[in-house]
Amino acid sequence: MNPVQINNIDHADLRVSPRAGAEFGNAANQALVFPAEFEELQREFAIIFRRRETGLQAYALLGLDRDENLFLSGDRWTSRYVPATHRRGPFSIGIARDSTDAAAGEPMIHLDMDDPRVGDGEGLPLFLEHGGNAPYLNLISGVLRLLYQEMESAPAAYAALDDAGLLTPVTLTIDVSDDSRFTVPDVFVVDVERLAAVTGEPLERLHRSGILRLAILAAASLGNVQQLIGRKQALSGATG
Repeated sequence: MNPVQINNIDHADLRVSPRAGAEFGNAANQALVFPAEFEELQREFAIIFRRRETGLQAYALLGLDRDENLFLSGDRWTSRYVPATHRRGPFSIGIARDSTDAAAGEPMIHLDMDDPRVGDGEGLPLFLEHGGNAPYLNLISGVLRLLYQEMESAPAAYAALDDAGLLTPVTLTIDVSDDSRFTVPDVFVVDVERLAAVTGEPLERLHRSGILRLAILAAASLGNVQQLIGRKQALSGATG
């Protein structure tokens, strides 16, 4: 990787292709996602949780086999929403410092200049003719802002879900056909029965904090496992 902070002087004419593809890391069966995305995500994907060394993290379930994304067709996503971790493409956030001893500065947009999508003549411009940000760069700025903010706030939200006893460990068993079964082990999902049993002051507290809404969205998202099965059947020609 070769991340470089972009500016409208050195990169005035630079174009970047927004295309996706397995070669760009999009062929993964799970995508790291964040609370601010849950409303969009729950319309398309099943949201699951995993316990990592740094705490709980949320993921969108994209496929069943290893390195499989059933929402990816060639160089484009077929879903109405694309998780921000994939939508950012070759861009990232970097923190500028004036020296090795200086305090962290403002987060700035960086671009991996070694990515083959960078410099693509058929790509989208980053800057307007007179120096302002082009629409594509504004879009990327919003995606990176979401990721930057959510990486700070998401752990507390997931810990609150856990502390409220709303997550339960499961092994998802997904039958695609009579002779094709997949398992997704070591995950947590929102327990619908526990969620329905919360009343009184704990319910009000969860509502005020926004955690109740996250739990409801994550619980509702599990219905999308059926869409995943349909996509897998269409891909493999299997019948349920």
